[in-house]
Parts: sequence; C-alpha cells; structure tokens
Amino acid sequence: MKAWIPHPEGRRLLGELPPGVTVELLDDPRRPPSSPAGVRFWVPPFLSGPDAGALLAELPDVEVVQLLSAGADAWVGRIPDGVTLCDARGVHDSPTAEWVVAAILASLRGFAPLARAQARREWAYDEVAPTDELAGKRVLIVGTGSIGTAVRDRLAPFEVSFTLVARTPRPGQGVHGVDELPALLPEADVVVLLVPLTEQTRGMVDERFLAAMPDGALLVNAARGPVARTSALVAELSSGRLRAAMDVTDPEPLPADHPLWELPNVLLTPHVAGSVRGLLPRAYRLVGEQLRRYVAGEELTNRVVDGY
Repeated sequence: MKAWIPHPEGRRLLGELPPGVTVELLDDPRRPPSSPAGVRFWVPPFLSGPDAGALLAELPDVEVVQLLSAGADAWVGRIPDGVTLCDARGVHDSPTAEWVVAAILASLRGFAPLARAQARREWAYDEVAPTDELAGKRVLIVGTGSIGTAVRDRLAPFEVSFTLVARTPRPGQGVHGVDELPALLPEADVVVLLVPLTEQTRGMVDERFLAAMPDGALLVNAARGPVARTSALVAELSSGRLRAAMDVTDPEPLPADHPLWELPNVLLTPHVAGSVRGLLPRAYRLVGEQLRRYVAGEELTNRVVDGY
C-alpha cells in the first residue's frame, strides 16, 4: 500500500511504518513520484491549491485524504464517495491560540503604532499612552472546538470573562447557540472568530453583526477570510468605531492596494497563525497514527462530516 506525503522530512518524522506501507514524496502535484495506482492514503500540502485538488481525480485507489490543515472547507464537496476526509484537528491548537492572545494584546496595547514609531526612531509615549488593557475584558469566542478551548485556556489568566458560542447550544456547559449572537455581541469587548468555513458561516460577520458590537470593541479573525464580508469590514473599520486583528482575509492574499492595509485600527498578518517550527512534527505524529489506524482497520480520528 502506498501513501503520498508532501514534505521531504515527513518520512523521517513518521518513524517506523506499519507493515506493508510504502511512503513516497509528492511535493508537486504536477509531478507524481510514481503511478497513482495503489495510492490509498494521501496527505496533500498545506493550503493546497487547484493542482492538488485536481490530482484527487487521478487517484483511482485512494481511500483516505488526510489534511494538514484544521479547516476542510477547500475539500468539502470534492471528495468522491467511499473516500474518507480527515482534518488536522488538534495540530494547530497551540500556535493558533498563541496568535489570538498575541493579536489581542498587540491590538489593545497599541503595538502597531509603537512599531511604526520605532521605525521612525520616535519616542511616541504621548501618541500611544495610555493604552487599553486586557484585564477585565469580556471575550466572546465564536467557535468552541479544540482551538476555541485552547484560546479560552490561555486567556483565562488575564482576568477576563468569557461567553462561548457554538453551532449547537449546550446550556449545561454554558455554551450559547449562534442564533443568540445578536443579544451577545453588544456585551463583548473582544470577539474571536474560530468557526470553520461552511455555507452557514460564510458571511456571518456582516453589517448587522458589526453594528451590534459596542464602540471600541475588537474583532479577531483566526477562522477563514470569507467568514466576514470584506465590504462590511471596510465600511465599519474605516469609521474608526471598531478595531480588528485578522490573520485571514477575503481575498487572500490581500491586494497591495486594498484599503484594509492603510487603516490604523487594523492589525493584519498573512495567514501565519498556525505556522510555527514545531508544526510539522505534530502534524506527522497525527499522520503516523492515522496510517497505523488505517492499516489496522481501526476508525480514523478527525473525520470530516458535513464540513466539520
């Protein structure tokens, strides 16, 4: 049985393989390492483009597509019947949660204008101080999967209060449903988006969503760019009423002439929340465990069902 992986160091990170498994490197979907016949387990590259998706149709024997991303939106609806799609849930929890905490602190404490002042060699105390602070803030986390839990755990020592929102309410666990957002948003100082991109979440952050947020509130998007309507973001953020920290945008990459670049109340990073040096070892630990389960006939973890 053949498995294709996208990283040269992946073979070393996998360690001892299950009996009968041969691993080959496919780092360019346009140049397969061997015949696609017999490839039953495929790991596409991070943030796979159209070439990787088109290759799926050329794999007649594939039974498992194991993603290295936490989100599966680019693959939902493109997987043939009989093929199991799995995401990398859990792999990105720590780095993404760290980015969220860093983005909140950087936004509230004015790190962006301070960095600009440093580049000008200016001592900008009067320009920035006093800044906002995280202590005492009301944080609304929209999306309470493993990353949402990691964010909550890391923010807890900062003396904040939490409101949690998920697709399905869980009253016994203090988790509200998405339909309660209109009533919850006006009470939030910080809104963190961590939902997957589905037909239900596409464009959920619209004019009404943003209008419900109180003056001075901070929107943090570590989900997917299309979860927020860019036109609504530009209109609201241009007024200066809200602040935003975004690791994802729509479109992505953001064009150089896009108005979001110029807004002083916006912190932008280029989809790097999960990109840390320790990511590959964690990712290939998951791949190795999934290979072991597949060969042993055990149920795979992180199966994607209905886009989740």
